[in-house]
Amino acid sequence: MSVTIERVTIDAEPAPFEALLARPSAPGGPRPSVLLVHDITGAEPDIERNLRIVADAGYLAMAPLLFTAGPNRLGCIVSTMRSLGTGKGPAFAVLETARGALAADPQSTGEVAITGFCMGGGFALLEGDDRYVAAAPFYGSLTTFRAVTADTCPVVGSFGARDPFLPFGERRLRRVLDRHGVLSDLKTYPGVGHSFANRIDSAPDAVLRVMGLGYDEAASADAWSRVFAFFAARFADGGAA
Repeated sequence: MSVTIERVTIDAEPAPFEALLARPSAPGGPRPSVLLVHDITGAEPDIERNLRIVADAGYLAMAPLLFTAGPNRLGCIVSTMRSLGTGKGPAFAVLETARGALAADPQSTGEVAITGFCMGGGFALLEGDDRYVAAAPFYGSLTTFRAVTADTCPVVGSFGARDPFLPFGERRLRRVLDRHGVLSDLKTYPGVGHSFANRIDSAPDAVLRVMGLGYDEAASADAWSRVFAFFAARFADGGAA
């Protein structure tokens, strides 16, 4: 399926921010939608690549560029990481504004799922309540597991067995999800580490693998297939158009 990606500016307080919006070009709709939260690098080529994967599956997809929501990138990075650690702050206002804009798009059914990578996976879990039909954190952050409650939406999570930042991530997340009776599909992929669904262009693959990082095509493809099956079962119309 052909996909078009446009850069949009969304008005918000205290400052506007930019976002990338991916639309399937095939006729049909309105479509269920997916909000995508990027990782700490904020690398737009990787954001666009994952947006295309989501839109190619038939969803309307938006990625708010969190590091554009302020006068300078460094300040935005610091503020965003502070929000991730405290569970409050301007990053959450950006995500909620983006969710509202995505749900209100004429091509959207109004139903939204959320996914994210690393830092974005943490936000996906923190944000994932009854405003969303499902949350799909890739890796995520251990500090966000404490935010799981009985109000957390269904979760489909993906982890790497060699992730140095998230040891036993699946086991720890499963424990809290089961405690609160949250429907979930969690899987750990052997032989891969953190960021297995992200392409990091700033370092050679061999170096990344030594660090427990790096893209893995097979694991990424399997994780996305699980995510889309989980989303399709949650959306009211049975999946993407």
